[in-house]
Formats: sequence, structure tokens, C-alpha cells
Amino acid sequence: MPDSMLAGRLDVRTREFAVKEVPVPVPGPGEVLIQVAAAGICLSDVHLIEGQLSPLFLAGDEVTLGHEVAGTVAVLGDGVTGLAEGQRVLLQAGEEKDGWIHTRGVDYDGGWAQYALATAGTVVPIPDDLPFEQACIVPDAVSTPWASIVRTAQVRAAQPVGVWGIGGLGAHAVQLLRLAGAAPIVAVDPVPAARQRALDFGADLALDPAEDIATRVRELTGGAGLAFAFDFAGVAPVREQAVRCLERDGALVLVGLTDQPLEIRNGTQFSYFGQRILGHYGSEPAHVVELVDLVRHHRLDLSRSISGTLPLTEAADGVARLANKEGNPIRLVITP
Repeated sequence: MPDSMLAGRLDVRTREFAVKEVPVPVPGPGEVLIQVAAAGICLSDVHLIEGQLSPLFLAGDEVTLGHEVAGTVAVLGDGVTGLAEGQRVLLQAGEEKDGWIHTRGVDYDGGWAQYALATAGTVVPIPDDLPFEQACIVPDAVSTPWASIVRTAQVRAAQPVGVWGIGGLGAHAVQLLRLAGAAPIVAVDPVPAARQRALDFGADLALDPAEDIATRVRELTGGAGLAFAFDFAGVAPVREQAVRCLERDGALVLVGLTDQPLEIRNGTQFSYFGQRILGHYGSEPAHVVELVDLVRHHRLDLSRSISGTLPLTEAADGVARLANKEGNPIRLVITP
């Protein structure tokens, strides 16, 4: 085991990001050292670097980024059972500490590194035929939309749904909504390539937001509208448009994050039809395990989700590509 490693570190005071050499962490009791094989680049990482997001519980001024992590068990700490060195695993994106959720790569060191430390309870074994590049994105990129579908919205088969924003989360939402039996599925995105992606992933209709979306939706649903409209964009015009597409008792599900105010233009109509707004954030550990089982039983294919891989030394380039939507990526993955 080497004494030092490369890690992508962010100084949260200056927002300076750099790949630098740091000591390899040593697992304590109940901890596991993971040799990282793949780590996803998320828009949250971009927001951390740009200063739109700040850690709540970070001890110190620097953190190794990366909350989507997969690799192999390198060293077991004292008292760890049920895992073995060399075992293929992914890591949950965070854990509860003292009653609060701490996020990996935000509140403590994450996986943009050659090795990552993890509490044994956050380690999830993965099947041998699941590539690390696909496994690492299950926490967050896949589990967040999955949780919004099965926990927050509790979508039932044959319910009409809409998805606004077909990026890293929205693309998986389309795929997972089809798996859950939603029908029809309407996707909305201004980028032609994203609309084509939505159709490839199982949407029944893909629309440009410049169109008369509400009319097209009601034509498709026989005048009823959508049971659920999922906002993965987090911008006011999307939410206004999505609300106009809801059926009676329909709900707007807020998955895309923003600090901007939420407005309902016609509050009386919204109340008269019994419509709702459902906030959503992240996922629970059980959702990640469910998704791994779905992959294991060949119900879920993530092979189309990886838009590119790059070495750890080029992590900053990957962040820039995602921030600028270069190539319209679903997920870019770092391979240390």
C-alpha cells in the first residue's frame, strides 16, 4: 500500500480546485479503505467549485470531491465483517451522523482520489458484470430520480407523467418511469439531442419547451393532463409550464434544486383542482440497493449513461465540460 495518492481537492474558502498529492487514509475500526476505480462528476461538484453550494459539516477548509464512487475493497478496519479485500463495491453518497445527513465529497472526503475511506455500512457489493463506470453513478444520478418516483411521487402503472430537463438525472428518470410502468411519458428539453435521448430512453413524446406544451399534453392524455410533472431543471419557467400541464390532484415534483422563489400564477385554480407541490432531495440507502438488484436481474441497463471517462489529473476539464454542457453529457466519470 503506498503512503501517498492523488486526490482532487477543493479549498472551500477560495474555491480553488487542484489535483494534489495527499496521504493515503488509514481505516479505523468499522471503516474500509476503497481503491477507487470510477467516480462520477455531478452538477453538485460544479456548484461546489463555483461557490453556489457550501458544506455544512466539513471539518477544515479542504475536501476531496466526489460522492459517486465505485471500486474494490483494499483494507478492512478492525471489526468489519461481511466484506472481503478485493470485493467489488460502490459507496453510498452519504450517511447519517448525529441525526444529520453528511454528504460524501462535500462534508467529508469523497472519491475523486486513488483511495477513499468509507464507513462499512455505506459499502454496497455490486455484481461482477456491472462495470465500475456504471456502478459509481447509481448513488445520486440514478438513485435520486428513482427515489423521487417511488418514494416522493409514488407513481403507479399507467399514470401519465412529464419530465422537464433530460440531463444527468432527467434521462434516468425517463428510463426509470418506464420501468415503473408510467404511461404516457412526456419529456421536455430545449436541446434536440436531449429530446432524442429521451425517446431512446423510453419517452412517448419529446417536446421543445417553446411549443404549446399544455395543449400537446392534453391531446396525448385525452384532455386529462399529467398525474406528475417532474422538474429536473430547477428554473421558474419550467415550473410554471409544468403546473399548467397537471390534471386534477396532479403534483409538481421538485427535484432540480434552486434557491429562487417558487410562484404559482393562478393560485385559485391550483387550489380548486387540488393540485400539489412535492419537494424532493436525494435518496435513501435502500434505493441504491434496489437499483443494484434491478441491474443484477437485468431489469435496468446503464450502459448508455456514461458519456465519457477521463483520468483524475483531468478532473478540472471534466468539470468544465459538464458546466458548459459540452457534448450534452449524461455522466462523465473519472477513472483514477
